[in-house]
Amino acid sequence: MQEIFEAIKEASKQIQDVIELGDTAKSENENSTGDTQLKLDIASDVIIEKVFATVPSIKAIVSEEQEEIVQLNDNGEYLIAYDPLDGSSLVDVNLSVGSIYGIYKNDFTGDNIIASVYVVFGPRVEMVVAYENNVKLYRLFDGEFNYIKDIKLEEKGKLTATGSTQMCWPEHHKELINKMYKDGYYLRYSGGMVPDLHQILLKGGGLFSYPGTTDKPKGKLRQLFEVFPFALAYEYAGGQAVNGKSRVLEIETTHIHDTSPCFFGSNDEIKRVLEVYKDHV
Repeated sequence: MQEIFEAIKEASKQIQDVIELGDTAKSENENSTGDTQLKLDIASDVIIEKVFATVPSIKAIVSEEQEEIVQLNDNGEYLIAYDPLDGSSLVDVNLSVGSIYGIYKNDFTGDNIIASVYVVFGPRVEMVVAYENNVKLYRLFDGEFNYIKDIKLEEKGKLTATGSTQMCWPEHHKELINKMYKDGYYLRYSGGMVPDLHQILLKGGGLFSYPGTTDKPKGKLRQLFEVFPFALAYEYAGGQAVNGKSRVLEIETTHIHDTSPCFFGSNDEIKRVLEVYKDHV
């Protein structure tokens, strides 16, 4: 596992260089979910695959930017699903973006995830590792990732970040969010999953929600690459991750690019979600 973490560190240093110097234009390609790929997405994907190909313990990988699982080492032990550069469209306006990694054994399902890592590329480059029931923050300086602290959520936070198309929200979700505003929660939403979830973790709590909507009833965020890795981090930090009814790490995966509604937060906020959604899921 440590050699995988070291590989992610190396890939992150190379991706940071690409972000600083690379082309932020769109490519002529689309990914598996029909999103137009930026040249930064493709470059980051190539970096990660090349680095992972040098790690003997990695059996197979699958990228959010690719259609199929890539086999690397028959004798490897681990499977990795990753989003090479989530929120890459924010780079050209100089907002934070990130990479997300879910590390699995046996199969790409929620109950087989054993570790996750995400990296935030912003004013500072930070890496968060969820492993063995701990969540640890590292920061890049002088060419190395240095340990900063363990991350723990409070029982209740003050932030709410909610995505998807608001005109397509179900009424009960609108009521949930409006009630949170009335109760004094602050809106913090950048359009990037990684920086928004990172902010809630580091600020001690709150709620990130990406509900099912009339245009996307199964949500937009992908289970293997985005939902499951952050679910593990939030649970290890003392919070929860649900789809409105169930723990997201227990939901079924039938395809590597399956999506799911998702809610990540500290315990008080998830209690609110479950109460509101109990009759609607």
